[in-house]
Amino acid sequence: MTDQPRRRPPHAPNRPGKPYRRPQKDPVRILAFEALRAVDERDAYANLVLPPLLRKARESAESGGGPRFDSRDAALATELVYGTLRHQGTYDAVIAECVNRPLREVDPPVLDVLSLGAHQLLGTRIPTHAAVSASVELARVVLGDGRAKFVNAVLRKIATHDLDGWLERVAPPYDEDPEEHLGVRHSHPRWVVSALWDALGGGSAGMEELLAADNERPEVTLVARPGRSTPGELLDAAGEQTAVPGRWSPYAVRLTEGGEPGALEAVRDGRAGVQDEGSQLVALALVNAPLEGADRRWLDGCAGPGGKAALLAALAAGRGASLLAAEKQPHRARLVARALAGNPGPYQVIVADGTRPPWRPGSFDRVLVDVPCTGLGALRRRPEARWRRRPEDLEGFAPLQRGLLREALAAVRTGGVVGYATCSPHPAETRAVVEDVLKGRGGAAVPAEWIDARPLLPGLPELGEGPDVQLWPHRHGTDAMYLALLRRTG
Repeated sequence: MTDQPRRRPPHAPNRPGKPYRRPQKDPVRILAFEALRAVDERDAYANLVLPPLLRKARESAESGGGPRFDSRDAALATELVYGTLRHQGTYDAVIAECVNRPLREVDPPVLDVLSLGAHQLLGTRIPTHAAVSASVELARVVLGDGRAKFVNAVLRKIATHDLDGWLERVAPPYDEDPEEHLGVRHSHPRWVVSALWDALGGGSAGMEELLAADNERPEVTLVARPGRSTPGELLDAAGEQTAVPGRWSPYAVRLTEGGEPGALEAVRDGRAGVQDEGSQLVALALVNAPLEGADRRWLDGCAGPGGKAALLAALAAGRGASLLAAEKQPHRARLVARALAGNPGPYQVIVADGTRPPWRPGSFDRVLVDVPCTGLGALRRRPEARWRRRPEDLEGFAPLQRGLLREALAAVRTGGVVGYATCSPHPAETRAVVEDVLKGRGGAAVPAEWIDARPLLPGLPELGEGPDVQLWPHRHGTDAMYLALLRRTG
């Protein structure tokens, strides 16, 4: 792997009859390329890398130190980055048909430029000549003239067919290999297609809808933290940003045209936040589960980065309850503290490992554990995760997930309620974990019973047979959150 691309020396001689032309620097495409390199080289996530790059470009333009960079440029850069990452598998299959060596032998920076070009050709309305010329210019800037010729040749081959035409060529027929067909067509690894199919059940239509939904840009969803803000305030403050109420959560507001959440005063003040509606529903279901006796002490046992904890703290304050938010990683605990700052009710944020808790057994009335997982339920927001995860990752998470649920059940009093949540629909991370803990597989059996979570999510369609709930992006417009509610019985 080449860490730094070879560049043409500035003193390199020109070819006879071909005066050297300095490559044109396109700030949008250079920014998109830098974001893809960070994702590839540092295992960074685009949703963390892109905002500071966009901010830097805007500030540079405003100060006169850089080229013009307005909201349209930011929108195009965002589309290029996320579109390329979402369709990476499909574009890899197409590029592989247009080069004369295995993709693993193509330098990663060159492959990033080719992927950006492929997305412009096959996934946007950018005219063919503009997509090719802009990509070749980018290659001249970041790779040098020599490899720009290679990029030009490959992209001209890609431009000979549209996306449907290429899919006919590179995706095997559905009847011969349905999983590979869907994986190539919708840019998912084969093992992920298989796992989602097991979780979803049903025929190919549902799978097509789910995989397609994973490749759609999700709306920005806000949460008005009760007692501190209201959906009405957020709707009024959105101004020119098109905002509508959430579909399911009474505290949700959707920015249907994207928008800048940080431009809203309530978000800047921490009275509201960015939170997927599925995440809000998990917290609300736990809070609304029937409970006998005291309801004074709540625990969020995996609180980072703080979205659910902030909603729980606000709801607890309205009921006269307190929240303990525990997070194992100190830097994530700091994010939790920031999210909870200003909450009117009593709360505490601590650094603690939920599998080795510092609190006494039976200390809490309600407990939430949103456990670490593969993140296969949030591929809309983190498209690169589908290429980083491997089937063996499931084995690595399994002991932790079971340990956290087992300790959560120990932390709640008899009659108290535990919510087990995960942003993955994979069966090995959802119901299998709960059943293993309840039946004592890998440890002592825990005296607890299922609570039917479906009545606690009124209005939501297609929640299955219960008692647990699996949300889906193509059915509910949320991340694929899983929730099981359990009552401690002894």
